Amino acid sequence: MSGLARTVRLPDGTDVPAFGLGTWRMGERRQIRQAEVAALKAGLDLGVRLVDTAEMYGEGEAESIVGEAIAGRRDETYIVSKVYPHNASRAGVVAACERSLKRLKTDRLDLYLLHWRGSHKLSDTVAGFEALMAAGKIRAWGVSNLDVEDMDELHAVKGGKACATNQVLYNLARRGIEAGLLAWSRKHGMPVMAYSPLDQARVPGAPGLAAVAKRHGATPAQIMLAWAARHPDAIVIPKATRLEHLRANIAAMELKLTAEDLADLDRAFPPPKRRAALEML
Repeated sequence: MSGLARTVRLPDGTDVPAFGLGTWRMGERRQIRQAEVAALKAGLDLGVRLVDTAEMYGEGEAESIVGEAIAGRRDETYIVSKVYPHNASRAGVVAACERSLKRLKTDRLDLYLLHWRGSHKLSDTVAGFEALMAAGKIRAWGVSNLDVEDMDELHAVKGGKACATNQVLYNLARRGIEAGLLAWSRKHGMPVMAYSPLDQARVPGAPGLAAVAKRHGATPAQIMLAWAARHPDAIVIPKATRLEHLRANIAAMELKLTAEDLADLDRAFPPPKRRAALEML
C-alpha cells in the first residue's frame, strides 16, 4: 500500500488517512495568504486527503484558508478542526463549531477536537460534541494535548468513551508519550495524531540520524517523518508551504525503516525511561 493510501482506523471503525496537511501558523501573515492556499491545493492535487486546522490558528484565518483551498472538493477531503478550551462549554462548543463551519464553508467537520484542557468540565464539552453529532455538524470528536490522567477522567464521563483520537506532540526528539500515553491509547484502541512530527523544522544534526538518512538516500527530515509514521495507529500531520517540502514529506511516507535503522535512532534519541509531564507546543 502506498504511503498516501495508508489509513488508520478510529474506534468507531472509520478509516482515516494516515498522512495529513498541518496548518499551524497559517493565516498569520496576509502577504503570504495566497501561497498558503496554493500549498494546500497542491497537497490535495498530489493526493493528500486530510487537512488539520483549528480556530486558534491565525484566530480563524487558517480555517478560512482551508475553506478556500477545498472549494469544490469538500467531499474528497477529511477535515479536522479544534475548539479553544475557553469555548468548550456545552453551548460554547456548539457556537464555536458553527463559526468554524462558516469559515471553512462547509456543513460538517469530519473530526472536532478539544484543543487542550481548560476550565470547563469535560462532561460539558462531551455534551456539546454529542449535540453536534446529533445535528450532523460533526462526524466524530476527540481531544488534543490530554495526558493519561485526563484520558482516564474523560473515559469516566458519560459518553467519554466515544473519543476518537488524541492529538499530541510526538517526534524523534520528543518521545515522551512512549512512557505512558501511547500504551494507554493502544489499550483503548485509540490512534494518536502526531503534531509537529518534524519538530517545527528543528531537525537535529545527530550523526545517527544522518547515517540512517544516507542509508536510504533521504534527508534527515524525511527519516524523522517516516519514524513517526511507522506506527500503524499514528496519523502524522506535517506542515509544508513550499512544493518541494510537500513532495519530500509525501515521499517520506514510502520509506520503510529497518530494525537496524530503528536501533540506530534509539541510540541517537533514547526512548524515555520514565513518565514526565506531557509536552505541548
